[in-house]
Amino acid sequence: MTENAFVAHRSLLFTVAYEMLGSAADAEDVVQESWLRWVDVDHSQVRDPRAYLVRVVTRQALNRLRSLSRSREEYVGEWLPEPVLTSPDVADDVELAESVSIAMLTVLETLGPTEPAVFVLREVFEMPYDEIAGAVGKSATAVRQIARRAREHVAARRPRVQVSRSEQQAVVERFLASLRTGRLQELMEVMAPDVVLIADGGGLAAAALAPIHGVEQVAKVLARANRVEATALDATAVWLNGAPAGRIEIDGESVTALSLVVENGQVTRVYLVRNPRKLTRLDASVELAR
Repeated sequence: MTENAFVAHRSLLFTVAYEMLGSAADAEDVVQESWLRWVDVDHSQVRDPRAYLVRVVTRQALNRLRSLSRSREEYVGEWLPEPVLTSPDVADDVELAESVSIAMLTVLETLGPTEPAVFVLREVFEMPYDEIAGAVGKSATAVRQIARRAREHVAARRPRVQVSRSEQQAVVERFLASLRTGRLQELMEVMAPDVVLIADGGGLAAAALAPIHGVEQVAKVLARANRVEATALDATAVWLNGAPAGRIEIDGESVTALSLVVENGQVTRVYLVRNPRKLTRLDASVELAR
């Protein structure tokens, strides 16, 4: 009974932690810590295991966020979330897919210490304010105010993605095909004039230290990278974070995870994760749920 309740909600618990932390490795640690706390609890006193476990995971994730704050402040270059390989089924739940997208997780990283937890629990998992209050150690009134601020912050910053799955896939395929050839004109045609490229090398792999703006500059950077790595470059389509995306390999080793924001048939934002420590979840699919 004890183990079954935890196992039944494990994918949900991982998703909560991952959305708050933007790191699959840290989310796994939080889930494991939560399991150790769960086995020590008198389960006859737990009326709602799901709510209880979400509360435990949220508290552990908040603790982990506090311990990570210094390392992220000192991070070299742009910080992007750790991408995870997912099945296409995740996209069937539109709200879940949007909430775990690279674009959304990047926005959540810019929120204050408690705001990601409140936003995720309220907007994604639709938890009542009083339950969220218990999870984050705030009053229900305070949680309502935090939720409002977080919604406004996210709404002002997240890209509006309103394209069908088939359109997203088609644009991703065109982008990857252009990337393989390294032809500047083809790359420029698939991107919007005001496209932005954000790369994360973490000081461990070559990557632009600041966002690159404009189709000409972005295309040149991508084409140049292609020429440098073209000896055995393989750019393939995969599903990352609930959306069509790309994985770039050299001699069979993943060197870049590529996520795109598509609007009106063109790429408006390019996310390149090149930090090798964030490329370890690209072979086995992760289960996400809400």
